[in-house]
Amino acid sequence: MELKKKKAIVAMSGGVDSSVAALLLLKKGYEVEGITGRMINSPSADIVCENAQKVANKLGIKLHILDLSSKFKKLVIDYFENSYANGETPNPCIVCNENFKWGEIFNYAINNCQADIFATGHYANIRNINGIYKLYPAKDEHKDQLYFLYRLGQNELSKTVFPLHEYNKEQVRQMAYQYNLPPKSSKESQDICFINKPDTTKKYLINKFGLKKGNFIDINTGKKLGEHDGSYLYTIGQRKGIGIAAPYPLYVIKIDAKNNIVYLGKAEDNFKNSLIVKDIKISYPLNKDEFDAMVKIRYNMKAEIAHIKIFENKAEINFYESVSSITSGQVGVFYDISDGHLIGGGIVV
Repeated sequence: MELKKKKAIVAMSGGVDSSVAALLLLKKGYEVEGITGRMINSPSADIVCENAQKVANKLGIKLHILDLSSKFKKLVIDYFENSYANGETPNPCIVCNENFKWGEIFNYAINNCQADIFATGHYANIRNINGIYKLYPAKDEHKDQLYFLYRLGQNELSKTVFPLHEYNKEQVRQMAYQYNLPPKSSKESQDICFINKPDTTKKYLINKFGLKKGNFIDINTGKKLGEHDGSYLYTIGQRKGIGIAAPYPLYVIKIDAKNNIVYLGKAEDNFKNSLIVKDIKISYPLNKDEFDAMVKIRYNMKAEIAHIKIFENKAEINFYESVSSITSGQVGVFYDISDGHLIGGGIVV
C-alpha cells in the first residue's frame, strides 16, 4: 500500500523566494499546491497573479488565486493611510502577514485545501523545542525576517515551514537559475505592494491628502523654523528632505498631526530610553512578565538590550542605553538574549 504524500500549500507571489520554496518542497516529496492572494485590483496585481501562474505551470502544480482585495483595502490600505494621517508611521507588511498570509491564505490552505503544512519564502527558522514552537533567525543574517513575523502564535507556527531558512539569498537565486524558474533574474522587491511605480510613498500620500501647509517648530525653543506641506509627509528621526538651513543637522523629533505641526531638533533630541508598546503578542507561553531581552524598534536597526515589563496588553521597554527615533506606529520586537529566538512584540504608542 502506497503511503499518501503529505500536502504542502505555498503562498506564492511569483517571486524568487516563494518559487524556490515550492521547488524545495517538491524535491522533498510533498504534494505541493500554491496560493496567490490578489490584494488589489490593478495591473500590478494582474502581473503578480500571472507570474505566480507561470511558476506553477513550470513546477507542474495547481495554483489557487484568492481575491482578497476588498478586505485588504480595509485592513491594510486604510490602516496605512490612517496611520500617516494620525502622525504615525505604519508597518503594512506586519498587518498583512497577520491578517492575510497567516489569516485568509493560511486558513484557506489548512481548512479548504486540507494542507498538512503551509509554507512561504520568508527567511526564518521554526524549531519545536519540547512541544513549543519558536522562531529563530535564518542562516542568512542579512535576510532575517523575524521582525515581520512577531504576531504568529503556536497555531500558525505548528503548521508552518520556511524551506529557505538554511540557505542564503545567493544560493536561492542559483537554484532558480538551475531549475530555470521564471523569476530567476527578477530584482528584489522592497516596495509597498499597493504603491505602483513611478509613485513613491510621498506621492501616494500627497494624492490622498493633498498639500496642507503647516509649521516646522523648534522642539526646544518653540520658535517657528519654516513651513511644510503636510505633517503626514514626515516620520520621526527623518533628516533628509526637511529643506531648512540651520547651523546643525535638523531631525524630526515629534509630529502633532491634529495641529499639523512638525517639531524639529538636534540629533541628541532624538534619543530616548523608554517606550510603551500596545497590543502585544507573545509567540509562546512565557510564564513571566518581567525580563531582559534584545529589542528592535525598527527592522533595520541593531537589536539593543532592554528590560521588558508586561502589564495588561502592553509592555514597558526600558533600554539600558538610549536609542534614536522611537516612532509611533512602528513595532518593538523582543528577542531572547541567549539564542536570539523571537519572544514577541507590540505596536509603539
